[in-house]
Amino acid sequence: MNISDFTRNFSLRQSDSYQELKARLHHYLIECIEEDQVSLSEWEPEVLANYAHGRTSRYISEHHLAVNRDDIESLVKELIDELTGYGPLQSLLNDDKVNDILVNGAQNIYVERGGKLQYTNLRFIDDAHVLRVIQKILAPLGRRLDEANPMVDARLPDGSRVNAIIPPLSLDGPCLSVRKFRAEPLRASDLLAYHSMNEEMLELLCSAVSARCNILISGSTGSGKTTLLNVLSRYIDEGQRLVTIEDAAELRLGHAHVVRLETRPPNIEGEGEVTARDLVRNVLRMRPDRILLGEIRGVEVLDMLQAMNTGHEGSMCTIHANNAGDALRRLAMLAGLAGFAGAEQTLKEMIASAVDMVVHIARLPDGGRKITQIVEVVGVQDGHYSLHELFGYNDQNQTFVNTSRQLQCVKFLRNARGPASGDSG
Repeated sequence: MNISDFTRNFSLRQSDSYQELKARLHHYLIECIEEDQVSLSEWEPEVLANYAHGRTSRYISEHHLAVNRDDIESLVKELIDELTGYGPLQSLLNDDKVNDILVNGAQNIYVERGGKLQYTNLRFIDDAHVLRVIQKILAPLGRRLDEANPMVDARLPDGSRVNAIIPPLSLDGPCLSVRKFRAEPLRASDLLAYHSMNEEMLELLCSAVSARCNILISGSTGSGKTTLLNVLSRYIDEGQRLVTIEDAAELRLGHAHVVRLETRPPNIEGEGEVTARDLVRNVLRMRPDRILLGEIRGVEVLDMLQAMNTGHEGSMCTIHANNAGDALRRLAMLAGLAGFAGAEQTLKEMIASAVDMVVHIARLPDGGRKITQIVEVVGVQDGHYSLHELFGYNDQNQTFVNTSRQLQCVKFLRNARGPASGDSG
């Protein structure tokens, strides 16, 4: 490496010279650790930092590299992240302001902060480096990622959700998406502070949960569906037994009696898969008072609708949709794909009977999340869903609109007792 070029470019963390030196130092440190027979797991962070700093400084001195003190500190921090964490991702995982981490190949890493995507100055050395980090994530989970299985869902030890996809499906190198798990889940008071809803809407939703209305939460990816489900769960009576079903465990319910279930993908031989439908069927034998399904996305829709219609009142689930009406139509579409053989009218009546309320939450262009619709499902008339909108959101005035505060739901009118004694903040 030409020293003058190195000195000129080194301060740029994205430069090839910086990445080249970091790769060389990484291999050098591993050799030192093996030679010294060091056990990193037994060292305190400060001891490890001193060890890495000493070895790095010695290497730079022996090779007469013109590297300033600030760059040495940056190198040491990144090398420790390589040894004990997830490389360039570790600093982003430690940043509480980062919600999503998006890796588009080795040299493009984006994050979402405050609801907006931002480009970072971080990068991987090459595609092989990205793959090593992905494999490090997957190793404790027994998941497989290779050309035969080029897509995988996983999660980090803290619960953060991970998706990875590699060539040949990903044309520009390995891609990694991380939906971070908040150390402290948002509460109702946080949603009020962020103006995701107002107090009147919260009061209505809490009353609906207390009255054991079946609630469908709709929205796009990253709109806050799971967050809202977590918040509403805090208003469920403590004497009830909840069972959750998810593809990747994200729900953290503020409730004493919860059984958490998670689907399982097939193994290397293509066997052993446990689907959401399998779990919904099994849950019915577990004496649940309420079932919380993380997301309806497939054939499990029929079993969930039947559960809502056969004694498991107060169940809640989420679904991807553009608005409340589309959410109900998507339920019908998924039921058709699942093999529902009855008449369309019968299916719509089953859906209208199962779902009492649809709450739609959206991510706005400015990054904010708002509940834009709260709709009561009254029934089916002339082949169409009869929807009674209770709250809406005015984009122009950026205000919530109370379109009709009075619910028509017989269940609500019969059982509503006001907000449950849950955590309102």
